[in-house]
Amino acid sequence: MPRRVDHDRRRAEFAEAVWRIAAEAGPAAVTMSAVAAEAGTSVGRIQHYFPGKDDLLAAAAAALRDRIDRRVRDAVERVPDPANATATLHALLMALLPVDEESRATALVGAAFFHHTLRHPESSARHRQGHELIVSAVADRLRCMGSPSSGDDAEREARLLVALVQGLATQLLLGHITAEEAGAIVRHQLDRLQATGAPPSRGDQPPA
Repeated sequence: MPRRVDHDRRRAEFAEAVWRIAAEAGPAAVTMSAVAAEAGTSVGRIQHYFPGKDDLLAAAAAALRDRIDRRVRDAVERVPDPANATATLHALLMALLPVDEESRATALVGAAFFHHTLRHPESSARHRQGHELIVSAVADRLRCMGSPSSGDDAEREARLLVALVQGLATQLLLGHITAEEAGAIVRHQLDRLQATGAPPSRGDQPPA
């Protein structure tokens, strides 16, 4: 009986080989032969799934985004009280930071792919879509917290929070701060937002 091939697993193995090469030497070092050597297979086997280098890089970038999405979902699902918007938002934001070995490896690969993303419209569009989904998720939880109350304010605050986390991620990768310090900064910002409270509605505004 011929052996069944897990094609999804095979694609994942090739993507992981790309990640390891990109994290070590950048996407420019990713060649079909280099990936074949890293994955312990042949170029022909890789081309069965990915005809060229650009196809392979695009698939690896998409798989990386999926890994980040799963990490965020898992972190939010582990929150004891899902109705606690502040706790779920804190878990979401912390899941975007390289605070352990696995997330640091993922962040390093993401940083390596950054310039490739800028040069390739398809990858750039996929990255932008993922970014907007994160902003939307953060904004939804800010609205549940009650601060800020309006949709526009929540989205603006969400973009600030995501930008803050992205900056903290860079500082963590560079070793400028520790995971504990990054977590404290995120918590401080959320406490500040929660303490601000939602402004009164138009009907509750005091007369001028």
